[in-house]
Amino acid sequence: MAERETSRDIDRAASEWTARLDRGPLTPEEDAAFQAWLGGDPRSRGALLRAQALSIMSESARALGPRFDPSAFEEPKRPAAARLSRRQALTWTGGTVAVLASLVALGVGMPASGAVISTGRGEIRLVPLKDGSTVLLNTESSVRVRFDEGERLVTLLRGEAYFSVARDERRPFIVEVDGRRLHTTQAGFRVRKLDADPVDILVQRGQVDLAALALTANTRLTLVDSTERPQPITPEAVTRELAWRDGKLAFEGETLKQAADSFARYSDTRILIGDPGLAREPVTGLFAANDPVGFSRAIARVFDARLEQRGDDVVLTRRAAPHPF
Repeated sequence: MAERETSRDIDRAASEWTARLDRGPLTPEEDAAFQAWLGGDPRSRGALLRAQALSIMSESARALGPRFDPSAFEEPKRPAAARLSRRQALTWTGGTVAVLASLVALGVGMPASGAVISTGRGEIRLVPLKDGSTVLLNTESSVRVRFDEGERLVTLLRGEAYFSVARDERRPFIVEVDGRRLHTTQAGFRVRKLDADPVDILVQRGQVDLAALALTANTRLTLVDSTERPQPITPEAVTRELAWRDGKLAFEGETLKQAADSFARYSDTRILIGDPGLAREPVTGLFAANDPVGFSRAIARVFDARLEQRGDDVVLTRRAAPHPF
């Protein structure tokens, strides 16, 4: 009986196939070997998607080779730098003067009280606040900021925002969404309000209070009805949920249809899926949010689908099975 391949072996093979596919069309013999590998282990498709996702983002699959390591998908450890990066500004919790100076150096202005700040499709915008907190707005999002001596109030009007709250014991930080108020003194959390979905709250660090509910780090709350309760979520799942802060989309078993809907938030290019079975296929990988075409090419290769571009639409369909003779 053949020994079961390890995940490392499958990842190595996925990187080698990705590099080979990047060089040009496969020969009939190579294609037969590729299809046999792809169908031989249920982990192969996910490994290939991860490898192709990385190649899309690096724009060169040849850079993968046999040294490809899935740990490249993990949050990188950044060395200390003299100038604050956008990511550091998001996770900062102290030293107001240093943060404000860095944001000014980045050319980011602060909104006046009562101002409405918005983003267009595909745009991500960092908004520094006067207390040293920051709001990162995702695509097609809008907030209103109102600060006074008694409270720091930000209303999420639509879309998705990540709040990194600086401590101020005198004034609570309040996020208002759909008439409900989230309170915190210091936390990092995401609030999402999309037209078709209930409000979704994800706490990465600190504590956020909603009425009598306390949401601690690595918890999620969906505001469906009065019986909702916070649910624990793994740190890895939190990282995937917040990948948009780096301009990426992370999938771990979502259907192709769900992935296509996620890409539609960031681009006018729509991914249309012409086969219900294909739409239900699971997707795994980390992809650039602004590259639906590159994502679709990876999907077409992994699931042996046909890709056709029609104006702003990318259409994915199953290849017709050959007729028996």
